[in-house]
Amino acid sequence: MKKTLLAEFTAREGAEGEVARLLMEYAGKVREEEGNLAFDVHTKASNARAFWIFEVYRDEDAFQAHLDAPYGAPFNTALGPLIEEDASVLTFLDPVA
Repeated sequence: MKKTLLAEFTAREGAEGEVARLLMEYAGKVREEEGNLAFDVHTKASNARAFWIFEVYRDEDAFQAHLDAPYGAPFNTALGPLIEEDASVLTFLDPVA
C-alpha cells in the first residue's frame, strides 16, 4: 500500500526564502528516490511562510528508505533553526475506499 503524508511547518519571519531554497534542493534529491511517487512543495495561499509538502511513496519500505537517505539528517539540521516548530508536523493519510 502507498505511504502518503503531508508535512507542514512555518518559516520564521524573514527565513521563507532560505527555507524555499533548502526545500527545492532537497525535493530534487527525494524525487530521484526509486520509491518516491510525489514530493510536491507548496505554501499556503494566505500565508507564504506556511509550507506544506505532499509526499507519496510506493510502500512502507520506500518510505523507510527515504528516512534512511544520507541527505535527510543534514536537511533537517539546516531547516530546524529556520522554522517555528520543533520539527515538521507529519500527517499520514489513507485513501478513502
